[in-house]
Amino acid sequence: MTMNHYRIASIPGDGIGKEIMSQGVKVLNLLADVTQSYKIDWKEFPWGSEYYLSKGEMMPADGLKSLEDFDSIFFGAVGWPTVPDHITLWGLRLPICQGFQQYANVRPALLYPGIKSPLAGKKFRDIDFVVVRENTEGEYAGVGGRAQKGTNQEVAMETSVFTRKGVERVIRYAFELAEKRRKKVSNVTKSNAQQYGFVLWDEVFQAVSAEYTQVKTERVLVDAMAARFVLNPESLDVVVASNLHGDILTDLSGAIIGSLGMAPSGNINPERDFPSMFEPVHGSAPDIYGKGIANPIGMFLSGAMMLDFLGESEAGGMIYKAVRETTSHGILTPDVGGKAKTEEVTQSVIDTIKAL
Repeated sequence: MTMNHYRIASIPGDGIGKEIMSQGVKVLNLLADVTQSYKIDWKEFPWGSEYYLSKGEMMPADGLKSLEDFDSIFFGAVGWPTVPDHITLWGLRLPICQGFQQYANVRPALLYPGIKSPLAGKKFRDIDFVVVRENTEGEYAGVGGRAQKGTNQEVAMETSVFTRKGVERVIRYAFELAEKRRKKVSNVTKSNAQQYGFVLWDEVFQAVSAEYTQVKTERVLVDAMAARFVLNPESLDVVVASNLHGDILTDLSGAIIGSLGMAPSGNINPERDFPSMFEPVHGSAPDIYGKGIANPIGMFLSGAMMLDFLGESEAGGMIYKAVRETTSHGILTPDVGGKAKTEEVTQSVIDTIKAL
């Protein structure tokens, strides 16, 4: 059997990112031993808020150069109370996503067995959809500025940027994904109120949809879609949205599957010109850091997405099965109503993988 070798950069980042990263690495290394289909050479980068407080930057100026030859990036979380949020985000995560053209931020929402959704009566797979969020431009393009700072005449401008290329490629990705799932794409904008960028988005969506005749489509305003997430999530398959809208909606999708701690994501460069990056959706959670109760499942599922992207679908599938077994047996961290510690959940996943 041929064994694939991967070089993966790990960036634990801040807070519970450090705690769940070690657990994620442990599970991926175990799967390498179990399947004998791959080997991972890890390199950890100590970038984040502590690095900023010491060095004055979230990562070195040549950080992207240091990462570009890796097969993938495994990311924990970023953010800490002693560093302003815009510095942590614009200093680390966004430069990686934009610099490596990771334009498809893919965030699955699946309700696992044993997890209680805040939506009454929902059970395993009643909630099962994916949000594809544009990840390099839109509302997070970074275009704008401030003038006359500190005066009563101060002006701050933040400009959304939508390019035809940027919109088309993420919409096309959503259609390609839908063809592998239940063949439906929901297009989310606010084009009734924002008449330039989102009207362009809708026009591009209409043009691209003509190429995928087997895929059903619908156009939904973002406020109506937020209501749909709560009232009828079963109606959703693939949802495609702008950077800001996708960001907000996926916090809601994380909530309805029980916790943001259950939500994985991938920042994908589909052309594979650059490494893609995989991370749980949740943040650094300073309030529970050091207590040993962080939910590692979002990290495990992000690892499964990474393995799938690398072509190691057998190993990725074992993570999904192990998580289902763990949650169905009630081995849960406090964020999803359990009493288990981080390492107890990890051990359950490990034991299940060994049994498989």
